[in-house]
Amino acid sequence: MRWRDRFMFSAEAIYKAQTETGEVKGHYLNATAGTVEEMYKRAQYAAQIGVPIIMHDYLTGGFTANTSLAVYCRDNGLLLHIHRAMHAVIDRQRNHGIHFRVLAKTLRMSGGDHLHSGTVVGKLEGEREVTLGFVDLMRDAYVEKDRSRGIYFTQDWVGMGGTMPVASGGIHVWHM
Repeated sequence: MRWRDRFMFSAEAIYKAQTETGEVKGHYLNATAGTVEEMYKRAQYAAQIGVPIIMHDYLTGGFTANTSLAVYCRDNGLLLHIHRAMHAVIDRQRNHGIHFRVLAKTLRMSGGDHLHSGTVVGKLEGEREVTLGFVDLMRDAYVEKDRSRGIYFTQDWVGMGGTMPVASGGIHVWHM
């Protein structure tokens, strides 16, 4: 199924479910593509069919592409959900990887409204204190050094907007 067909199929399902239930429904349309220009086309089409949230796989799509897409979304009234596809190849290697804390901070600087961040339970399970530490680094304006939570120096974001951590797979938000 081509992306336009997939986007329309998803939008129709959203509208049908909303009509049947009277509740607001949503879906993150994946705008990740080989070029930023193609991502812009997908974001524009999502907006045209009335879907206000798109998704980008920021590790596979690239940091600068993510920044460009974040600016585009901000300028055009779209929310940008960030997925972390491929993260485990990078951040699960204790001896030579890049910890997700660093990837989350990089994403905050790059842009995105919310990040699929993992939780302390379920398949994306991480160490509780460390997970809560990088969740704070994503959303708080000022975070004190706390080595037990994986925060090795005080971080003052000096007014830079945060990124909301989100769970998936039916995980309750209190497990964040």
